[in-house]
Amino acid sequence: MKHVTSILLLVFLASNHLVGQTYQITGKVVDEQNQTIPFANILLLQATDTTFVKGTSADDNGAFVLEGVEPDLYLLQASYVGRGSEPRALDITKDISLGALIIPLETNSLDEVVVTAQRPKLQRLPDRLVFSVENTVVSQGTSWDILKSTPGVIVNQDELLIRGQNATVYLNDRKVQLSGQEVQDLLQGLSGTNIKSVEVIANPPARYDAEGGPILNIVTNKNIVPGYKGSINGTYTQAVFPKFSLGTSHYYKTDKLHLFANYSINPQKEVRKTDKDIHFMDGTNTVFSQWDTKYNQTKKTQSHNASLILDYDLDDRNSLNLTSNLVFNPNQDQQTRLVNDMRNGTGQLDSTFTTHNNALLDNTNLAFDLTYVHKLKKEGARLNANGHYTNYNGTSFQNLASDYYDASGTFLRSFGFDSDSRQDIEIFTGQMDYSTPIGNASLETGAKISSIASESQVDFFNFLGSSNTVDATLSDRYLYDENVYAAYLSFVKNWEKWSMKLGLRGELTEAEGRSLTLNQTNTQDFFEPFPSLYVLYSPSVNHSFSFDYGRNVNRPKYNDLNPFRFFFNENDYEEGNPRLTPSFSNNFNLNYTLNSEYFFDIYYRDNGSNIADLVFQDNNNQTLVELKQNVLESTSYGLDFTLSKTILPPWFIYAYTSFFHEEETFLAVESNNAEYTNEVDGVYGYLANYLTLSKDGTFTGEVTFTYISQFLFGSYISDEQMNLTLGLRKSLFNNRATISIAAEDILEQYVPTYRSQYLNQDNFYRRRPETQFIRVGFTYNFGNFRLEDNQRGIDKKERDRLQATE
Repeated sequence: MKHVTSILLLVFLASNHLVGQTYQITGKVVDEQNQTIPFANILLLQATDTTFVKGTSADDNGAFVLEGVEPDLYLLQASYVGRGSEPRALDITKDISLGALIIPLETNSLDEVVVTAQRPKLQRLPDRLVFSVENTVVSQGTSWDILKSTPGVIVNQDELLIRGQNATVYLNDRKVQLSGQEVQDLLQGLSGTNIKSVEVIANPPARYDAEGGPILNIVTNKNIVPGYKGSINGTYTQAVFPKFSLGTSHYYKTDKLHLFANYSINPQKEVRKTDKDIHFMDGTNTVFSQWDTKYNQTKKTQSHNASLILDYDLDDRNSLNLTSNLVFNPNQDQQTRLVNDMRNGTGQLDSTFTTHNNALLDNTNLAFDLTYVHKLKKEGARLNANGHYTNYNGTSFQNLASDYYDASGTFLRSFGFDSDSRQDIEIFTGQMDYSTPIGNASLETGAKISSIASESQVDFFNFLGSSNTVDATLSDRYLYDENVYAAYLSFVKNWEKWSMKLGLRGELTEAEGRSLTLNQTNTQDFFEPFPSLYVLYSPSVNHSFSFDYGRNVNRPKYNDLNPFRFFFNENDYEEGNPRLTPSFSNNFNLNYTLNSEYFFDIYYRDNGSNIADLVFQDNNNQTLVELKQNVLESTSYGLDFTLSKTILPPWFIYAYTSFFHEEETFLAVESNNAEYTNEVDGVYGYLANYLTLSKDGTFTGEVTFTYISQFLFGSYISDEQMNLTLGLRKSLFNNRATISIAAEDILEQYVPTYRSQYLNQDNFYRRRPETQFIRVGFTYNFGNFRLEDNQRGIDKKERDRLQATE
């Protein structure tokens, strides 16, 4: 039975009743580089004895207003995490509009070298870590390079992880709506010179959806000068196959209109080689058959990405934003050739088979997002309304054919089939947000409704021969409908040395999945609260302590719920699981920062019944199947250490080390459903050296080294991997153009082996993508190229669960 739910939000606003003649003070808080400082404390003191009179806090743009100030002599001061501005004497006889109150932060210029690049800064805020890269050596690369260099980020096979979880990328606090390789392609085309900072949000606060895990938010730098600018960029990469990308961006700005248009194309031809080995066992766990499989996969893609973003200020208080994105990836050709040797328990060859697996894929992803912002009369108060629509369509046609031979090479039999699959997804969301300052604190609240409809279909036909694992009854049509109703409340308060943020989000989920062929229906109907807490204490300029806690949910991706099979060969396939349920995690973090250079983090995460990729070998039927499954329990904990320091004026290093423990307990479905705990103790190390090679700062280089001892991937554990990278960049024509060259995986040690070995399970695989390559890049800016882009993604967690049909 479905709930019919309404969510009531009660927001109590404080009003000040003034007695007699009073005035107001307005102003702004910035640092010595004229960068705004949000949520700084504003203190009004008696000039005679410096006793406290009243206070407030700046908004997210650094602006503040003090109302109800009686005529007198005062001192006004701004403070933030242990640092304060110079007290300013004021004689209040009328309303006063100040300039900026400047809070001095540490100086970051490179002594004795005349360069435009400074060293990056790390700053701990109550709910996030801010990595400031504007005008630094780090910003000379692409946005993707910056994310790979960000503290707390682990890079593994081009995946961005934060404490072992996949991170979601945001741009200006809006989610980048693409996924996987498309996100990387987009960010590699976005110059790092436009980036002000990257925010690492390990525990997202209440205003973000409870689903999705950690966030990497890219914040672009600001420039309000009207005009036009554009750019063209391209890269050429030499790996096994050569490949290139081309893109162009155009941005036009007036006093009211902001218009951004972007298009990029990224043709790719890539080869991926994989070795798989399976030891099948009998009832006494004695190996009776060994399968050695070699995969050679070639994939051709031609991804098109177009964006149109329009901001229009109706007046000083009202504005509209329209964002539209189209991702079109037609005629993807994926050809896989494999050779399998089957040997007996003593290693003698029994038989072989070869498989040709050809797949043609098409994906289209279209999104529209409309936002209305109304600034209320009360300074710092605003109301946001947002509507969103996504239409995703993916198709896949697969042809699989296998030929079997005996040990002498004599043909035995053939087997093959075709499959045709399709997935259509529509997403509608609506959201309202309200924020306001309350004295020296601030309040934010909002509500959201999301509706998702997914229809998937797979058909098997044109069978050749017979098989124990593949038949026409696997064809199915699967319908999935989901509605989520959410509301949240967030409260922020700052003191001179303390900052606190409290949040509470509630989400009601109603979902139904129906397999028409199997005549099965699975429903989900639950309400869950998601509290969050952030506390920051800065007793002095050189020391700060913080603690945060958050509860999150991980919902299954739409494709993972489909009870379909995708075959690599007749005996090796992936299978969906319509019985997957959301999992809930509790995250605890304790942090200490010394002198803004040394960062220590201790974390513990209870992942609950996490959704994991589990691979099981069926020893009776001699098959290998990858299943999505809720584990019984999962935990992670660790200690992270980060060093961010200038060694010499032209040499800055960033080092990140993580000592971690991960474990998951699951049911081994091919071992009589025995409970098994897979666990690993690992070390991750990353050392980046950023070098300024010219006095004017236009020629820079970097040397990075990555080491991973081992990682946990569901039922697999990986062995160690290393990556050494070299890069050079040169800015030309007063930073109007940039050329770069980089060499990746120089040691050819960035390819780990993943092994699953326990009970009656013994299999491994080693997958080698094109990790070793040389890439040359070029960017040219024209027009008034120092303008700010209004690029932003679409903030929709529902889109994050989209997967391309394979």
